[in-house]
Amino acid sequence: MNTTQNVRSFQPTKALLCIGAATLFWFLNALNKPGYTLNVEYPVRFVYDDSLFIATSPLPHAVRVNVSSDGWGLLRHSWLPFRIDPVDYIVKDPLQATAINTSSLAAALAEHVKKLHINYVVADTLAMSFDRRMTKTIRLVADSLHINLAPRYMVSSVINMTPHTIEVDGPARLVRGLPDTLLVKIPRKRISDNYDEEVMVTQLRHPLLHTSSERVAISFEVGELLSPLPQK
Repeated sequence: MNTTQNVRSFQPTKALLCIGAATLFWFLNALNKPGYTLNVEYPVRFVYDDSLFIATSPLPHAVRVNVSSDGWGLLRHSWLPFRIDPVDYIVKDPLQATAINTSSLAAALAEHVKKLHINYVVADTLAMSFDRRMTKTIRLVADSLHINLAPRYMVSSVINMTPHTIEVDGPARLVRGLPDTLLVKIPRKRISDNYDEEVMVTQLRHPLLHTSSERVAISFEVGELLSPLPQK
């Protein structure tokens, strides 16, 4: 009779609650202990005079840092990275800079992040390169010799272009090699009526070059010959 009462008095729900409470207590107690280490992605912002210099290789938006702290500190920084403000890394001499100084970056991070101990910066993608920023004005000219007209048609007016020039901004080593005048080709074939379209300027496409305009408006009139051209 007593054995039957003991079996019936066992309640699985209460047992699971006790186990869950014990597990939660152990987890919270573990988070309070120091000495945990973790590699975290930390956002970084490169500070330099971008009116004089331009990065010729992609600068990383974040760096991997080995940090140590108690469990709560690491949990907060690993689960909520979007709330962390980027640390400023000052590039003092861009033309001489070839790699990120990990010691300087670690010191800046230690000053920026008070609740974590910065152990070291993981050296993975730390290379960087800069060049002087340069701007050049290039004259645009329509490639009138290669306009594809329908038979017995000819250009009967001045070829108008807007804009007449284009500003190109980028690294000096690239901008210096650009021509002073750029021929703009008219892509349409067998033109037999007045032309008024925008044409893409594709010759200056480069990831490091920025142009003041990617399109040029070209217009001209086309007339039909009523008699064949005189033969030489």
